Amino acid sequence: MNGCSDKIGPGTGAPRRNSFTWVRRAFFVAAATTLVVLSTADLAQAQSFRQGVSAFSRQDYARASQIFIPLAEQGEPSAQAYLGFMFETGRGVPKNYTEAAMWYRRAAEQGDSLAQYSLGLLYDKGQGVPRDIIEANKWLNLSTAGAPRRAREARARIRDAVTTKMTRGEITRSRLRALEWAPTRER
Repeated sequence: MNGCSDKIGPGTGAPRRNSFTWVRRAFFVAAATTLVVLSTADLAQAQSFRQGVSAFSRQDYARASQIFIPLAEQGEPSAQAYLGFMFETGRGVPKNYTEAAMWYRRAAEQGDSLAQYSLGLLYDKGQGVPRDIIEANKWLNLSTAGAPRRAREARARIRDAVTTKMTRGEITRSRLRALEWAPTRER
């Protein structure tokens, strides 16, 4: 006998190896519990987002805004893009280009290509942001590069139309800004 009890765990006199095993098991149980809680939260957030899209599709814009606002505030880029569109068009919320630009920017900075496209258009028109052709072209370039295949050609046409208004120096600065850009997640 080595003077150790058969119980395993801290303070039971178990051999060091068994204490380590107990700690490791506790760690894995805690990690698994954390993953379940996080995946449940992500699942609930995804379900909530789908409910927002459904409300938007039914033209229940007030309900959609109630769902999208908390998700957008938590950093969900798709909800931010929807909310930007809702503020741009005045659906479910007061029409406000400045607010639209803010939500589009938050989603665009995270790499949402539709928000990048919409933000580029706002910069081109000077709606909610100062008119800035270089910044407009930067966002339209990024949007075109990240667009789904079916949208890429249409976005390229808009980007190219904006480019025709630019000098060579402005085009160069815009492309440099796009090359230097990297997405940053809020969450």
